[in-house]
Amino acid sequence: MNEKQKPSIRFKGFTESWEQRKLNIITDVRDGTHDSPRYVEDGHPFITSKNVKDGFLNFDEIQYISDKDYEEINKRSKVNSNDILMGMIGTIGNIALVRENPDFAIKNVALIKDTGEVFYLYLYYALQSHIVVNQLGESLDGGTQKFIALNKVRELVIPFPNEYEQQKIGGYLEGLDNLTTLHQRKYDKLVNVKKSMLEKMFPCDGKNVPEIRFSGFTEAWEQSKLGELIDVCSGRDYKHLSEGGIPVYGTGGYMLSVNKALSYDKDAIGIGRKGTIDKPYILNAPFWTVDTLFYAVPRENVDLNFVFDLFQNINWKKKDESTGVPSLSKTAINDIDVLAPKYNEQQVIGQLFSRIDNLITLHQREVKKLQNIKKSCLEKMFI
Repeated sequence: MNEKQKPSIRFKGFTESWEQRKLNIITDVRDGTHDSPRYVEDGHPFITSKNVKDGFLNFDEIQYISDKDYEEINKRSKVNSNDILMGMIGTIGNIALVRENPDFAIKNVALIKDTGEVFYLYLYYALQSHIVVNQLGESLDGGTQKFIALNKVRELVIPFPNEYEQQKIGGYLEGLDNLTTLHQRKYDKLVNVKKSMLEKMFPCDGKNVPEIRFSGFTEAWEQSKLGELIDVCSGRDYKHLSEGGIPVYGTGGYMLSVNKALSYDKDAIGIGRKGTIDKPYILNAPFWTVDTLFYAVPRENVDLNFVFDLFQNINWKKKDESTGVPSLSKTAINDIDVLAPKYNEQQVIGQLFSRIDNLITLHQREVKKLQNIKKSCLEKMFI
């Protein structure tokens, strides 16, 4: 493997050509046990390909093995920190970096050891690059359930710069991952906070006041039909319209833009008529909706953001009127029993959740942006 190449994007100061080396030349590649040990209730986690995902190990639905089996397996497949694991059955190419001193054994997983011959962070990201992903796709065996043989993992060709450039690339991409993780955690935390607040700031079954309330509000919430708070309108076909500046929305969100609006010049709430019926979202006027998406316009003295919060507290799947593709009708929506406070209390509740939603969207966008940056780097920083 003497071919000399250079990546299209690289850090300043590096000009040397890269080499290409097979994985088994620059590190030690093994696999886990081929046996099926007896599972126990309390023991050492037993990692298989399904537990390797998106750079981390997922210990959900993990099974455990005894001390004896753990020690036996680890005679040939001991995992250490900074080692890399790669799934070999099912979703091929999923990898995880072992970040802490492990206490588990492996099966159906390739173990790529940190031997010091190559910087472990560089190798971790090189294995995610399109260069390696393409090789993996060409190396699969099996029918319905795909797998990759260990010898083919060992034969993977890895781009190989000098040690200092490896460190620079690995450190930079790790920084992107750390930022992504930070925003993802903030996103997850806010989603959980919102879920808890939706439960506590709206009355539970049998009650007419919420558990948590803003100061100064004491009146009981009034029961009504959802149709008394909103006007549910139907979307229409957009194909006869020419291209323009009015966004068109469907059950999955934004689709395209046209030259005419279907709205009352008021913001509304989109809710699926057919297909995805359980993911409402706010539509900012002007807009057009297709026929699979209803749009609900708040009536006079009804706050849009509050109604949106109401929508998120409804179990829409229970309102499904079809035995096939999920579907809703205007009647089903209008007949839902809801509790609502006076308009001024609706406003403060709606404003609070609107701010939370904006923060959630901010972190969600940052995660997506960082993921796109990383994807671009994996395409352009490796050869």
